Amino acid sequence: MTAETATDVFEEHRPVLLGVAYRMLGRLADAEDVVQEAWLRWSGADRSGVREARGYLVRVTTRLAIDRLRQVKARGETYVGPWLPEPYATDFGDAVQDTAERAVLADSVSFAVLVVLESLSPLERAVFVLREAFGYPYAEIAAMLERGEAAVRQLAGRARKHVEERRPRYDVDPAQRRDLTERFLAAAANGDMAGLLATLAPDVRLVGDSGGRAKAPLRVLESSDKVARFLLGVARQGIPDATFHFLEVNAGPALLVRSGGKPDSMVQVDVADGRIQSVYVIRNPDKLASLADTP
Repeated sequence: MTAETATDVFEEHRPVLLGVAYRMLGRLADAEDVVQEAWLRWSGADRSGVREARGYLVRVTTRLAIDRLRQVKARGETYVGPWLPEPYATDFGDAVQDTAERAVLADSVSFAVLVVLESLSPLERAVFVLREAFGYPYAEIAAMLERGEAAVRQLAGRARKHVEERRPRYDVDPAQRRDLTERFLAAAANGDMAGLLATLAPDVRLVGDSGGRAKAPLRVLESSDKVARFLLGVARQGIPDATFHFLEVNAGPALLVRSGGKPDSMVQVDVADGRIQSVYVIRNPDKLASLADTP
């Protein structure tokens, strides 16, 4: 395999590698660093014995992501206020034709699931991502992680149970989410308390992520009344020179608010039974940086 061919092969698989690394880390910058390190390993490796490039590259990327995740946990990083994943502008487009596969990929990159994955061990998270999001057989995952297949099955069962017990229930219909998001935002902007409450589930939760870098609730707000009053207060204060743009983030519709042309905040909702169950608001400028150039 020539150097040029090796580059082409790596670029062909880059989206998958980034997808694995992001689901493992929940941080786009870290995921990109891991993929870059995987490229350095690939470009400098003896590739003569590599029979299946994708499997080899996923194995390298997964191990690097596990190491990065362990480093983060070992540092015991403290984060000011609630934590949410870094927004990931997704567009599966024609790359994923199968509706069931598209639904699985969308679910595995959702905020609701990624927040729960933070509580798994690095190995549990790796097994869950490889098995549930990408459908790898247990035997292949065992080979990638250099673990016995029985141990991998045990890790998978434990991780799946943990995620199912803790993730919020929500519908993934993008049209319904978009419609409800628009009605919810219009009611908030117009100071329409009744209209806003009509879009919210009674036990709705608002999670605001600022990392202490911008104004946002330092605790999760719970109940439709508290969430509605907070949002109406924000709307009354206003955002200077604000523009609003819908885009697809983490496989769902989201609103990007720019102030003076720079990302100010991103809002996304989870929906079930025709009501908003969760509201995610990201205001940490570091996490919004990747959305700066989105249309």
